[in-house]
Amino acid sequence: MNYNIAVIPGDGIGPEVIEQTVLVLDKIGEIYGHNFNYTEVLAGGCAIDKTGEPLPEKTVEICKSSDAVLLGAVGGPKWDNLPGDQRPERALLGIRKALGLYANLRPAILFEQLKDACPLKPEIIGDGLDICVVRELTGGIYFGEKGRKDTPMGEAAYDVEIYSVEEVRRIAKHAFEIARKRNKVLTNVDKANVLESSRLWRSVVIDVAKDYPDVTLNHMYVDNAAMQLVRNPKQFDVMVTTNMFGDILSDEASMVTGSIGMLPSASLGGNIGMYEPIHGSAPDIAGEDKANPIATILSVAMMLRHSFDLEKEAAIIEDAVKKVLDQNYRTGDIYSEGQKLVGTKEMGRLIIEALC
Repeated sequence: MNYNIAVIPGDGIGPEVIEQTVLVLDKIGEIYGHNFNYTEVLAGGCAIDKTGEPLPEKTVEICKSSDAVLLGAVGGPKWDNLPGDQRPERALLGIRKALGLYANLRPAILFEQLKDACPLKPEIIGDGLDICVVRELTGGIYFGEKGRKDTPMGEAAYDVEIYSVEEVRRIAKHAFEIARKRNKVLTNVDKANVLESSRLWRSVVIDVAKDYPDVTLNHMYVDNAAMQLVRNPKQFDVMVTTNMFGDILSDEASMVTGSIGMLPSASLGGNIGMYEPIHGSAPDIAGEDKANPIATILSVAMMLRHSFDLEKEAAIIEDAVKKVLDQNYRTGDIYSEGQKLVGTKEMGRLIIEALC
């Protein structure tokens, strides 16, 4: 079987983690008789440097004609002083919008082997954590009206949070479907005590819940949810929330599990899924063979599962990661005394070896 993948290495450590992930995918293809074809395209800061814009139209065209998109990371301090609509991060918003990727799945899993990296007490994490944050991805304050204006207090800036019924309905249905396949508990996170957009959000989620009587629906204000993630994270199974709240809470959930460098994500909703690690471009360690490639490698496992329906191949990658962790190999972000410190390339090689 042939699969066409648009690859966006991006900035900082993006190219390094993508390189190891492609090698893992090639090995899967070799073992199971699949042919993965890659087309590398520009987005982010490197695209600005080469074309003057963060998301060239050619990149969008190639992504639309592919079976899936694999992304490394974008951004960095080099481009921090550019106007907002010209920053590397605009590429992410643009590609999500172009592909109709309204649902972002961010699993936050505490691997048994990494319990020592978790900042929470053992009695809080118990036998481990497995939370899935479902974040709305193409609406809300990131895509609402924005601008600046003069006021008696001087120049002011504004960003509008706006959601339609259908935008909320479709992400809620996605979250309920995921919860139905897990522990049948869904926590809706909003700020309905203050925001009108959240009041509409909550009312639509409650309406959608009528079609899922087997799923228990809870509601939580975002400030309480942020507290509860560190106070009692095991109460959560699936969380559904807005674009901005999800952006913040999913990063918090990732650090509760020990390392942002371990966690993958899938952006779904259209015909083509996009897969990326949730970490940033980490320009401070770029090119030093220090980056953790596991989040990107696990993202490609999500690609195999969600875009290509290759469940066995996805599970093989996830098992290989666990095997390497069982052998006490660690990159710097998850290293502790007495373990075996390895770089990006060596971690990739070890995972490939564990596939066999």
